[in-house]
Amino acid sequence: MRRHAESAGRAERMLGAIILAQALTLAVSGPTSSPEYLPLRVADAEGYFAKEGLTVTVKTTRAEPGAAEALAQGQADLAATSLEAMLRFGPRTSKQAPRLVLGLTAAPLVALVVAEAQKDVVRSVEDLSGKRVGMTAPGAPEQAWFAWLLARVGLSPAQVSLVSRGDRGLSHAVETGDVDAALLREPAASRLLAAGQAQLLVDLRTPSAVRQALGGVTVNAAVFMRADRMVRDRDLAAFTRAILAAERRIATATAEALTESLPASITAPPEDFDGRLEACRELYLPEGVVSVEQVRQTLTLIRSHVPLPVTTRVPSPDELLYVASRRAVRPPAAAR
Repeated sequence: MRRHAESAGRAERMLGAIILAQALTLAVSGPTSSPEYLPLRVADAEGYFAKEGLTVTVKTTRAEPGAAEALAQGQADLAATSLEAMLRFGPRTSKQAPRLVLGLTAAPLVALVVAEAQKDVVRSVEDLSGKRVGMTAPGAPEQAWFAWLLARVGLSPAQVSLVSRGDRGLSHAVETGDVDAALLREPAASRLLAAGQAQLLVDLRTPSAVRQALGGVTVNAAVFMRADRMVRDRDLAAFTRAILAAERRIATATAEALTESLPASITAPPEDFDGRLEACRELYLPEGVVSVEQVRQTLTLIRSHVPLPVTTRVPSPDELLYVASRRAVRPPAAAR
């Protein structure tokens, strides 16, 4: 009887451990080097999910639309992508509507810079009328924020000559004067600004900078789930704690320390990782919190750029934002 009881006890403990380790599939937007989603990579590589009792399978998609589609098709429990991508490529029906559970960034990680040769001509966004403005590719996420900046000063994108130069070619275009201004991502923006080859016009690289530029904070990258496939609140709280721990790690760790745990696909090229990491230290929304007003302003910004498909049912800001899990974000030991 005693042996049977001990065996039963071990079985119960094993079952408890299996139940405790909740399995989740997370679709993360590529490329793997994207700074917006680095906390998810760090949480996975450094064991923060496991410490919270979660078994998370991370699946990388080629770009932000792919992560939204993975959620829509039921291939993931959670998806890390941009709000715009989720609205355009995510779930279509009200039953499956997306729910934003954790904010990552306020805006695309870009700075609007002016080529050195144009610094005395272009002193404000108003001065961009008729100028050549470079970006990485047509339809890049930052284009919506740029259109909003133009609208705030009474300009339309049609009054600016937008040209695409790719990730590598955009820096060169600024250096050579091929463009008058550009929406530069990191680490290229910091490099050209530090070298005196460009002047900062508008900064969107931190939540505080976005507030200063737009008069309020928006939300860009975030984590979503589906309304009909809700992740349990306690698991969402554990997931959030893991991501916030990863963000704290990013804020203080050296590039060398993170390189020891992260796959090479995330840190490559090595000469750029230090600059990308530095840009990430103040990138993320504090505590991952997103307000209804942030969602409302972002929806206005997105709609004003390119109308959403007529088949898209856009949830109201209150409906889109899921906040119930935030009550349990603090671990039990700390929640007194």
